[in-house]
Amino acid sequence: MDILTGQRVIEDTAALRDKAAWVWRETLRVHRRAPETRIASSLSPVEIFVALYYGGVLRTDPGAPLSPERDRCIISKGHGSICMYPILADLGFFPMAELERVCRPGSFLGGIPDPVIPGYETVNGSLGHGLGVAAGVALALKRRRVERSVFVVTGDGELHEGANWEAIMFASQHRLDNLHLIVDDNRIAMLGRTDDIVSHDPLAERLAAFGWDPDEVDGHDVGAVRAALRRMKATREGQPKALIARTRKGRGVPDLEDAQLSHVINPRPELIDSLLEAAR
Repeated sequence: MDILTGQRVIEDTAALRDKAAWVWRETLRVHRRAPETRIASSLSPVEIFVALYYGGVLRTDPGAPLSPERDRCIISKGHGSICMYPILADLGFFPMAELERVCRPGSFLGGIPDPVIPGYETVNGSLGHGLGVAAGVALALKRRRVERSVFVVTGDGELHEGANWEAIMFASQHRLDNLHLIVDDNRIAMLGRTDDIVSHDPLAERLAAFGWDPDEVDGHDVGAVRAALRRMKATREGQPKALIARTRKGRGVPDLEDAQLSHVINPRPELIDSLLEAAR
């Protein structure tokens, strides 16, 4: 247990990959019990969240989720973060038994996460607002001279919302170098490929033109994601930072992976069972 983060830090890259594989399996199990959850969107960012929460990046305390000493992680693509449920349970934010009750009456773990869940900072249902909230939090921390970092995880389709670009301009104007944007760049929105709707390419160059310091990484290489996030957090040069994580929507599920309509379809229960059996 790391004194600074209040959580387990996994330094060994192979062990970090094993943890990501465990989170992938547990996310499928949650969806098998609660098919209301968005599974394809929740499989692409698994390694992003594992790097953040186990890779020694975020400063958090499961025993005091709202501690003023914490880093802030705002999950803007809330529907696509069901993989956070097993992570938060594993780290002790709430009991593991709660994973058996997702979407059931009386459970605080719903199909779309709510800030009542220990470890979630904001309401995460309406897309396009997370980055603006994160920019405001980052500015407040700076003005109070609090040396903490703010991370925000968005989907690439979410960047079609104009409010994000207002926040991008705002963050650059105020030199929010404590703000870190992570884009789950799986190239598929709700009803089609992002390039066929409004292309973001070249996203890194566009962010740089707005005064950001961008980087790109294979979003399923958990060691590379961790290294990039650590570099970002350690850099304070007057620019907000962005990590474009190239991922695959529905990763590891044959009926879903990189399928154009994967956002709105569920895999067959027997397929989930066979994938979990093969992964044992």
